[in-house]
Amino acid sequence: MLFSIMRSEWFKLQKSKVSSIIMLGPALGFIMGYLNNEPLQAQQINGWFIMFMYNSLVYGLLFLPLMTGVLAGTICRYEHQAGGWKQLLSMPVTRNKVFIAKYLILILLVLLIQFLYFSAMFVAGILKGIPDPFPLEIALKSILGGWIATFPLLALQLWMSIMWKSFAAPFTVNVIFTLPSIMAVNSETFGPIYPWAQPFLMMHNFTDNMDTLFYVPAEQVLTIVGGSFLLFFIGGLIYFRRKELF
Repeated sequence: MLFSIMRSEWFKLQKSKVSSIIMLGPALGFIMGYLNNEPLQAQQINGWFIMFMYNSLVYGLLFLPLMTGVLAGTICRYEHQAGGWKQLLSMPVTRNKVFIAKYLILILLVLLIQFLYFSAMFVAGILKGIPDPFPLEIALKSILGGWIATFPLLALQLWMSIMWKSFAAPFTVNVIFTLPSIMAVNSETFGPIYPWAQPFLMMHNFTDNMDTLFYVPAEQVLTIVGGSFLLFFIGGLIYFRRKELF
């Protein structure tokens, strides 16, 4: 049943032209990677390492958190039109499975975006002629870390997208909380506890954090990312279960 709901959600997303949204991340990664003119070998550091580090400044800090709002709004847009929620919930499906199916589709979409972004940067580096060996472990650690860091944001955005019919309302809230992460990441006090800063922190491959879990301490992943995920996911699920028919 859950798989059938996910397949139905994907079919509806295809009508929303989600493919164009998915390609924004890879396009951004390719453009930033190809046009980056930083001296890749000036400090005797792997050129790929430098490219990933600089790209994460824009991609992990702004694009990835904002994209969670766009995708969540898109996956709920169909139901907010012409009584779509009533039609969906009148079918023999539980609200739990509908919420979980939508959330699973969201995290799979972000995973797809992450690997397309990874591929786009690889192509950009090849075209630039970076001579250094490709650091596959560093790249995968950055890509998967950024993906995991979006779990709580996706849960919160799904919650708000179910709550509000307007596509702009939850996205605006996401922008309001994303922009302060630019300052939060520079703070040793607020950066590690700010959910919107986690995608950047878990993608930005600092040289002195290579032995940590996704470039941040393991307890930060478990408490901040894991804790906020549970809070937002359970809160959104309870809200959806108790909300009257839309």
